[in-house]
Amino acid sequence: MVEGGLDRASVLGKAMAVLHAFTAEDGGLSLAELQRRTGLAKGTLHRIASDLVTARLLERRDGDYHLGRLLFELGMLASLERTLLEVATPFLEDLYERTHETVHLGVREAREVVYLAKVTGHRQVQAPSRIGGRQPLHSTAIGKALLAFAGEEVRVDVLTAPLERRTSRTITAPGRLRQQLDSIVEAGVAFEFEESVAGVVCVAAPILDATDHPVAAISLTGPITRFHPQSHAASVRAAAAGIAATLARREELRAH
Repeated sequence: MVEGGLDRASVLGKAMAVLHAFTAEDGGLSLAELQRRTGLAKGTLHRIASDLVTARLLERRDGDYHLGRLLFELGMLASLERTLLEVATPFLEDLYERTHETVHLGVREAREVVYLAKVTGHRQVQAPSRIGGRQPLHSTAIGKALLAFAGEEVRVDVLTAPLERRTSRTITAPGRLRQQLDSIVEAGVAFEFEESVAGVVCVAAPILDATDHPVAAISLTGPITRFHPQSHAASVRAAAAGIAATLARREELRAH
């Protein structure tokens, strides 16, 4: 049994099992609930949890365990994500100000998109996204934008795996999804029509490096009742290109 590729029998594997036991919906978790989720022996779990508290990766409040603030601090030190956020934020905010619809920034990790940023207001759509959250690549516009440009090896990995159906409109036929990915490469934008959640539509574009590899992607999301993603394709594509150009200039300056 492994946790994030680690041997669950190792100390690090057990520590990761504890950290991964938390979900976005959790506040604090009791020791008993952590034991139920991890399957670790009570004595082992108590020792691991105590070490994680000492390391500030967990916090103990009101008798329950919470994820520690150090995890956030370490996450913000990740160089690629930090640079992406610094460069992308003005473009994301500009896109939001011009549309007042929800804007996302995400990266690919294996077969999922991980959301790094979300800009929204009081009219936010009920999209199943949150900062640090994940969604399958094939069921979101931002995921499909990343997948389309990721290369054949990644495509085959996703297309030969089970494609989870999130709604009645989720594309689960590998051949149809491949055709759509080819169209995305030609157009430079991806669309989603109620494929991750009913009532939500989206347009996304990849942020490409000098070799046309997608380092990230951005999307604009709104409710089907008022939002027409095709009308915003050029704006999203331009914002993605602006982020890519700014990242490239930073790399050039760093190289010199």
